[in-house]
Formats: sequence, C-alpha cells, structure tokens
Amino acid sequence: MKIYQQSLRLKERKRGFHLITEEVTNGLPEISEIDKGSCQIFIQHTSASLTINENADPTVRKDFEMFFNKTVPENDPDYLHDEEGPDDMPAHLKAAILGNSLTIPIRHGKLALGIWQGIYLCEHRDYGGPRNLVITAFGE
Repeated sequence: MKIYQQSLRLKERKRGFHLITEEVTNGLPEISEIDKGSCQIFIQHTSASLTINENADPTVRKDFEMFFNKTVPENDPDYLHDEEGPDDMPAHLKAAILGNSLTIPIRHGKLALGIWQGIYLCEHRDYGGPRNLVITAFGE
C-alpha cells in the first residue's frame, strides 16, 4: 500500500465556483504511481467547499452561484453570526450543504472522474483569501 499526502494552497479567487482539477492533480503528482486506490481532498475552511460537477460549460458554474445565492440569501435578519459581513453566515451554510471533503477513485494512475466531471472550489465569500487543501492518495 502506498500513501501520499500533500498540502496545497490555492490562490485567492473571487466568489463563485472554480475548476481546480488540474491544480489538485499537479499538487500531488504521486497519484500517477497508484494503479488502484482513492484520493481524498479536504478543504481546511468553513466558508468554502468542494464538489464535483460539469467541467466543460462555464454557465453551469454561474448557475450554481445563482442557485445558492437564491437558496441561502445574504442580509437575513435572523442570522446571529454576522460580525464578518453579510456574506459570512451564508458562506458557512453553503459550505455545510456542499461539504468539505471529496473522495475520488484512482484508476491506472489517474483520478477516475467521468469525462464531463471536474473538481470545484466553491468560494462563498466575497473576500475569502487563499484556500488550503490537504490531498491524500492511497492504494496499490
């Protein structure tokens, strides 16, 4: 069994949904040494999240942002946690809905994503700053 782990610091991005598949695979090139296994990606933040979805049409990412802004609106007077601005509590809720971790199979040294699948960084803050990931790959 081989186990590899690497921390990856992503550059600051504007609010929205961003493809980071290539950054993840470049961040842990040892994935290529695993024939069968798994890759786990964890984001170390509470106001950004990870998901897998459409990697070709950028309007999908815009529609994701529109949907989550409608579903979890800012400036809700019922939110108690608002010291960091009107996007703070909604960002935590969006991150909780989408999640902080992904597990992707590794097959023949590559992430076994479908042809139209990509890894998204979901940035829920207007000014979230750089984001940190921990990537762990293991297998034979």
